[in-house]
Amino acid sequence: MKFPSIFKTARPMSFDIKPRYYDPVKEEIDQRTQRIKRQLQADGKLKSDEEITDAFRSDYGSPIRGAFAQGGPIKGRQSSIVTSAGMLRLFIFMLLIGGMMGYIYFGSIVLYIVLYLSIGGGLAGLFFRLKASRRK
Repeated sequence: MKFPSIFKTARPMSFDIKPRYYDPVKEEIDQRTQRIKRQLQADGKLKSDEEITDAFRSDYGSPIRGAFAQGGPIKGRQSSIVTSAGMLRLFIFMLLIGGMMGYIYFGSIVLYIVLYLSIGGGLAGLFFRLKASRRK
């Protein structure tokens, strides 16, 4: 998660790797194998790459095809609006903003009120969570 900032964050430098060495023997072997492969395909002794992939697909098919057809969204985990992470962040943000504004307008007594309300809310949430787990 990225927090908003007024400063520009540094991005990683991009670079281009160029090969340092040229291997003429390997290049010659590659060219020779390509030439022999083309000759064998022209004579009909070797199938082309497209024919090989088509034959493989017709025999085996795609291993992923239909794998997710029976699936769907994950069931069983019901999340309520109160337990979602976004709602928790919103609640904490509003609590901090309310505490700050209350401190500016009313003084330090608001911080104690916010503290007591936070502890009370936490205990109430714990109580309801334990109560719900006992039902199951």
